Amino acid sequence: MEDGALPEVLVAREVGEPRPGDGQVVVRTEAVPVLYPETKVRAGAFPFPAPLPEVFGFQAAGTVVDLGAGVDRGLLGARVVASTSGFGSYAELVVAEADSVTVIPDGLTTERAAAILMSGSVALALMQTAAVAAGETVLIEAAATGVGGRLAQLCAAAGVRVIGTAGGEQKARLARDNGAREVLDHTAPDWADQLADLLAGGTVDVVFDSIGGDSLTPLLDRITPLRGRILSYGWLDGAPARLGVTDLILRGLTLTGCAGSAWLGEVARQRPAALTATTQGLLTPSIHSILPLIAAADAHRMLEDRVAFGTVLLRP
Repeated sequence: MEDGALPEVLVAREVGEPRPGDGQVVVRTEAVPVLYPETKVRAGAFPFPAPLPEVFGFQAAGTVVDLGAGVDRGLLGARVVASTSGFGSYAELVVAEADSVTVIPDGLTTERAAAILMSGSVALALMQTAAVAAGETVLIEAAATGVGGRLAQLCAAAGVRVIGTAGGEQKARLARDNGAREVLDHTAPDWADQLADLLAGGTVDVVFDSIGGDSLTPLLDRITPLRGRILSYGWLDGAPARLGVTDLILRGLTLTGCAGSAWLGEVARQRPAALTATTQGLLTPSIHSILPLIAAADAHRMLEDRVAFGTVLLRP
């Protein structure tokens, strides 16, 4: 990856074959999930302290083909999803720390494992943090694909009333397929009023906020007083949720910021559970398309233009 903001900076190059250091593995890649935060890193919204050009990417799935010193020999030949420190996965061979790999269970394809690991592990961490209980009502912003879609699946399976939001009718259908009982178009200016009509005097117990910006402001009086929880984990609107402490205190609400190193640790701990839940049918990955590795720029454009209704995978 070269310095710049446009997808065109993602270009294919031949580099030397990597070797594992102590505690590391080398994975021969079969599927690379293109993650929305990667587009933000590329565009400079989330700056990483790394010199450019650099090999890009956070995760890759494939087979372990080499081991560094101190690594369990049983990993050799295992199918895994490897997580990097932010760079290195858009490649045929990927070096990763051995403790960052998640072994793929039998019966789960490498492509499906690559597609579900990030969104599934984040969704499970959000569910655990929110302590969602059967009989509650949750509002999931952007419930069509990605983390929102996996949250809808988990909440529906847990006996929770799921109200989702989605932009446009096609995404609304996907949100319903994921388990949302009712779906609101969050691009409509009066969608908060529509939510009030749906609730018919009731309230929402949990809001999973992935839009940020001003999206939460008109919802505050629709959240259950004293025990209502807001979990903010994204900002599709371009900025975190704009809420003041007074907004929360006067209503007895809590807001949990789901970001930073401690949060990423919680997500990492859910990775094996995400793959297990997929084999059990509790999570269903959605794959929009599989592109050749040299089409990484096209994949980034698809995510930024919001035309991908599911995970975009790269295949070396």
